[in-house]
Amino acid sequence: MKLVCLIVVFYLTGIETVIPQTVNSATRDSLITRRYLRNREYSDIYKENGDLSYISPRGELAGPVKYIINGRVTKTYMILAIPESPVAFAIVPDFTVKVIDEKSSGVRTPSLKLGGTLYFRLSKSVSNYKYATLKFTHHSNGQDGEALNSNGTINTHDGNFSTNYLTIGYNSGRKTRALNAVSYSLNHYGGFEWHKWFHYEKALRNDYGFTRVIYDFSLRRYVRQKENWRAEVGMNYAVNAMQNYDAFSIKKRINTEASFNYSFPFMNNVFLMAAMGYYGEDPYNIYYRNKYSYFRLGVSSGL
Repeated sequence: MKLVCLIVVFYLTGIETVIPQTVNSATRDSLITRRYLRNREYSDIYKENGDLSYISPRGELAGPVKYIINGRVTKTYMILAIPESPVAFAIVPDFTVKVIDEKSSGVRTPSLKLGGTLYFRLSKSVSNYKYATLKFTHHSNGQDGEALNSNGTINTHDGNFSTNYLTIGYNSGRKTRALNAVSYSLNHYGGFEWHKWFHYEKALRNDYGFTRVIYDFSLRRYVRQKENWRAEVGMNYAVNAMQNYDAFSIKKRINTEASFNYSFPFMNNVFLMAAMGYYGEDPYNIYYRNKYSYFRLGVSSGL
């Protein structure tokens, strides 16, 4: 009888030991799974928050240069996106071409940007996401002529343009719960752009926005998880010293744009686009001295 009681005691003790181990193992596996899914969903957020590509007949209407068609192609290639890690890395090419309305229909100076972005997840929440970015970008136009003409004007025909810069950014956003299959997201981005540590075309010295403060906001509507429309407002302001322009020369220092992109139910990640804005410094490489208001129509895509 004593032997039977002893066996029962050992058996029950073993059960009590195994059960906590099983529970702890299940809890640990659940935490790993949640972290895995969370990091994977953040990779989707990184790509969704990237700029849209577009095709725009006639380009920037009301601008100083007349175009036949303008196009921008940009995409986020997630090179490092390990679901277990809160850090990710992407290569981000960004190419813009503008076909000038003249006899040869030339592009002349395409705008070529190529760089990489490091992403640092700062929140466990996906519906209330927060993350930081560190970007390095090379921007050039593929030309090798002198940037300045003999009379001091900019050589927009084949003048060299090149600069390299870092951008530190912070993204945050909130997505509402779906109601009747409809949900919304509010998205914020603040950044600081810095060029002066790296090589740049010498003609840009004291004449170009090398240091910029950036803010972008977007409101997006989803129907059955498909993005239905996107309204965006963005601005950036050059804060570095520039010859002939003080710190409050808004017409030179500010770039701003508001856009609306609408996707019909039969479209797949494609939108009809309308945008209006003002360039104090045209971001299309060697044309940076152009200042103008514009209106743009076309088709956009998140690729």
